[in-house]
Amino acid sequence: MTHIFYFSRGYTPHDYRFLEALSRTEYKVDYLRLENRQPSLEHRPLPENIRQIKWTGGQGPLNFEDLSGLVGDLERVIQEVQPDLIHAGPIQSAAYLAARTGFKPLVSMSWGYDLLVDADRSPELRQATSFTLQHSTVLVGDCQAVRQKAISLGMPPEQIVTFPWGVDLEDFSLRRAPAPDKNAFTIFSTRSWEALYGVDILAQAFVQASRQNPELRLCMLGNGSLATELQSIFEKGGLIERVSFPGQVQQSNLPEYYRSADLYVSASHTDGSSISLLEALACGVPALVSDIPGNREWVEPGVQGWLFPEWDVEALAQGILHAVRERQALPEMGRAARQLAEARADWSKNFTELLRAYELALACTSEPDHTRET
Repeated sequence: MTHIFYFSRGYTPHDYRFLEALSRTEYKVDYLRLENRQPSLEHRPLPENIRQIKWTGGQGPLNFEDLSGLVGDLERVIQEVQPDLIHAGPIQSAAYLAARTGFKPLVSMSWGYDLLVDADRSPELRQATSFTLQHSTVLVGDCQAVRQKAISLGMPPEQIVTFPWGVDLEDFSLRRAPAPDKNAFTIFSTRSWEALYGVDILAQAFVQASRQNPELRLCMLGNGSLATELQSIFEKGGLIERVSFPGQVQQSNLPEYYRSADLYVSASHTDGSSISLLEALACGVPALVSDIPGNREWVEPGVQGWLFPEWDVEALAQGILHAVRERQALPEMGRAARQLAEARADWSKNFTELLRAYELALACTSEPDHTRET
């Protein structure tokens, strides 16, 4: 039985999905976490048949200065566990630490932002990125933008497996919940309240658009460091009563939020194949998203929704108002969105590409090297 060592920065809904799917394969799977943040983004326990490994790391928030000190204990864990393959990501944290041990085969998984943003943030992160890619047997990425970035950094194309992580098409379906106010036009956002995801841009655009159309309502899930700034934008605009803040909702409740929305909006400054965008498409919700490479792979203007220039508050406000004017066309756009999700974002099909990445890595390394490189 092939023994997989799944090493991730934390424990998120994405980690749960991968581990739950792996638990239903013939692989033996151990799980190691590098960071433990509270409150946790994922409250479900580990899936059955997944064993969590205890070690020096994973006790609190990640401090990148501590990574070098964790290499020795990770080597100890690897020696004790004796895996056949390590799956690790993001690139500059878990995958970098795994690469430092010299273990092969190593399947490094990009989480999108690590290559598209973090790789260029500092000389230290660029060095960590290059080192990890050089020592990765296979790289897994979720979009063409990530693939092209990895190639530009020296990763051989034949060692890259690209697939969108996808969504559960049964949970995220076309059934629509009735809106509480038939006269309202509801905009929906799931992005974390951080500058990277452009939620401040969305807030400013909503205020502008709402001054011209009193039907607009905004539902913003999540939380984050920009909470005070967002509150201030809505209060100064006199529109706080038109915005709802449900907080961090359970994964099982997400589909109903999508189905109650008229338009999904994301002003993110970076994304691979955004899971929240794929969830919206699967639920038949047209999308208005920033014109960045990852989004262009999923939204054809006028078909599944629209794109707007990144950072452009005025363009986003006008895009929202345009969507309201095109309200009669939204159901057809929603059906096109669902068709695209069925064709390209089916988690049950796309997950098999990860298994293909494992087989490719194992084939590239007939005898795993469990020693640290010098």
